Amino acid sequence: MEQLISDIQAYAAQAAMKPQAVLRASINAKWSTWEGWLARASSPTLANADRIRAWMAANPVGEGKPGEAAE
Repeated sequence: MEQLISDIQAYAAQAAMKPQAVLRASINAKWSTWEGWLARASSPTLANADRIRAWMAANPVGEGKPGEAAE
């Protein structure tokens, strides 16, 4: 889980997004999900972790706005 959190933080920083926005765009998570993960009060399922990583890979930073298709 630490690696996933690091990956999300790095992507969010490069994309000028909040980590919560990455989760919202990739898995439609509640805004409080990120804080729960950081506090270790909850954790993502493997399916959600895969969906987040797939979304970040499909929306590379620097190729248009994250969440929009690159032309």
